[in-house]
Amino acid sequence: MVGVDPSRPTSPTSAVPPDPRSVLPGPTDAQIMTRSVEAPTDFAELFDRHAPTIHRYLARRAGRQVADDLVASTFLVAFERRASYDPERPDSRPWLYGIASNLLSRFHRDEERMLRAYARTGVDPTGDDGMERALDRVDAAAAGRALAAAVAELSPADRDVLLLFAWASLSYAEIAEAVGVPLGTVRSRLNRARRHLRSALGTGGDAVDGSVAVRGSAMVAWPPVVAAHPIEEGHHG
Repeated sequence: MVGVDPSRPTSPTSAVPPDPRSVLPGPTDAQIMTRSVEAPTDFAELFDRHAPTIHRYLARRAGRQVADDLVASTFLVAFERRASYDPERPDSRPWLYGIASNLLSRFHRDEERMLRAYARTGVDPTGDDGMERALDRVDAAAAGRALAAAVAELSPADRDVLLLFAWASLSYAEIAEAVGVPLGTVRSRLNRARRHLRSALGTGGDAVDGSVAVRGSAMVAWPPVVAAHPIEEGHHG
């Protein structure tokens, strides 16, 4: 089981309004978390609600085998800290992704190696979405290899922000909560990552809009990652 780095924040520090599209029917995450303090088995409802999407995010970054362990560790940490969860936060996703990101930090070098391997060979080292990749357009695959190399060159901090935005669909404010940095730092890191990707791909300005983005270890068409202009707070489509 992967341990937790106590020097990195995983507890929420400021309230983040939930995006209406992230609100699920039934009890909120906060209600489940509060209830599970007295009825621990109720925590399974939170696991069932969020574990699949967090696993997909982690598998894209570290491979399925590592993701299995990281998801288990993420929810173990969350379970152990459930009593301290802020009940004013109905959506626990930023908190959970923050825990997952802290655990994932041990695998940044492995992730970088996987991205570089994809850039060299065009073969996804995570082994995910093989059928879907086979159906992707050739030009998207070619762009993907260049983009994988560019993403591998990002610092771990910039890569975390970029992929929490692109793959976890967190808003700027939710990313700030997840990684424990000010909102302005999230904006700065994301804009720096976009500039690097545009430069690495040999494109600039509006020409990069809608061209490429990151999905899995493969790269396919997806506008938000490298949009030429800053995206306002809130989830992207």
